[in-house]
Amino acid sequence: MNRAIFLDRDGTINEEMGYINHVSRFHVYEFVPEAIKIFNNLNFKVIVVTNQSGVARGYYGEELVHEVHQILENVLKKEQAEIDIIYYCPHHPTEGHGKYKKDCACRKPKPGMIEKAKERFNLDLSKSYMIGDRNKDIVFGKKLGLISGMVLTGYGLGEYTFQRNMWHVQPDFIEENLLYAARRIQILEK
Repeated sequence: MNRAIFLDRDGTINEEMGYINHVSRFHVYEFVPEAIKIFNNLNFKVIVVTNQSGVARGYYGEELVHEVHQILENVLKKEQAEIDIIYYCPHHPTEGHGKYKKDCACRKPKPGMIEKAKERFNLDLSKSYMIGDRNKDIVFGKKLGLISGMVLTGYGLGEYTFQRNMWHVQPDFIEENLLYAARRIQILEK
C-alpha cells in the first residue's frame, strides 16, 4: 500500500487571498517546492485537496481553477518537485447556481476527495498525512484516520491564536509553514 501527503491549497501552498478569481492573485509560497521535494523523496504520493466554491458562486469558472493548478505544477516542475494529483470541489450546498449548488460528497470536510485518492493510489490512510491552515482541515483529516498537521500560514496563525480553545479536534502537530511540516515528517519517517 502507498502513503500520501494530502495538502490543502489556499493558505498552505499559496498565499490566502480569499477567492482567487484571476491568475495574477495566485502566489505560491517560496518554500513550497522544497517541501514538496521532501515528500517526493520520502516516496509519498502528494495530493492536493481543495474546496473551490467560487465556481458555485459564479466568481470564476472551472477553467480558471485548471489554469491556476497548471501554474502551480509549472512552478514545482522548475524545482524538480511534483504533485501526483489535484482534487477540487466546485460545489456549495446552499450558495451558487445550477449543477454547482449541491450537497456533494467531495466538499471538505466530507471524505469524497480522499476516498477517490485512496482508491486510485491504493493508499494506507493510517500512514498518510493531512496538512492545512484551518482547523477544518484537521477535522477532515482526523475523520479519515490521517495524521494531521496545521501550518500557521494563511488562516493558521489567526485560528491558532484566537480559536484553539474552541477546537474539538486538535492537530497532531503545528508548524510555521509547509517546509517546517515537511522537515518534521522527514524526521518522523526516519
